[in-house]
Amino acid sequence: MTTLKVYNLGNQETGAVDLHDSIAESKLNPFVIKDVVVAHMSERQQGTHKAKGRSEVAGSRKKLFRQKGTGNARVGSLQSPTRRHGGVAFGPVPRSHALSVNKKVRKKALISAIGSKIRNNEVLVVEDLKLQDHKTKNLAKILQELKMEKTLVVFSEEDANFALAARNIPTVKCVHSSGLNVYDVLNHKNLLMTKDALLDFEGRMLK
Repeated sequence: MTTLKVYNLGNQETGAVDLHDSIAESKLNPFVIKDVVVAHMSERQQGTHKAKGRSEVAGSRKKLFRQKGTGNARVGSLQSPTRRHGGVAFGPVPRSHALSVNKKVRKKALISAIGSKIRNNEVLVVEDLKLQDHKTKNLAKILQELKMEKTLVVFSEEDANFALAARNIPTVKCVHSSGLNVYDVLNHKNLLMTKDALLDFEGRMLK
């Protein structure tokens, strides 16, 4: 077991928490992480692109001129992709861009990313996130004293004052421990996790 120190928001040590070595000492696996991040980004694509095919563009369906005798090439439809204002051949249609990734692979990638953050001393475990008020400037001062830069805050029980204060800080994002994902972990310099959130994360990863 690896022991991590637990602090309060005043940057005072209040205790410790044990974390399984398979998480704290996991090796960085860039290949697995890459697959999971690509899948995450693909799921965010809307897939609402659309181009009209020859059966959807406006215009008469009448044959433009007779088959023979005019000296022109044989033309049947005004909607042909080869004509101006015609339909698009093999154009984009609404679809899902989501990629399927095995559940075990997602777990492995998340453990790898968290383990890397722990080894780089970029994870701070706190007792709770309770604030006396919802002033943004007070929270910004607390994060500055904790030396938190671009921060991902992970909680298991949300504090209303903390949520109100954090939403006005562009470099802070708050997520529930059940919604923790590899993309958010990599997209933030520091992780600020409550003790309960860390234990909840550990329990889900070791299942």
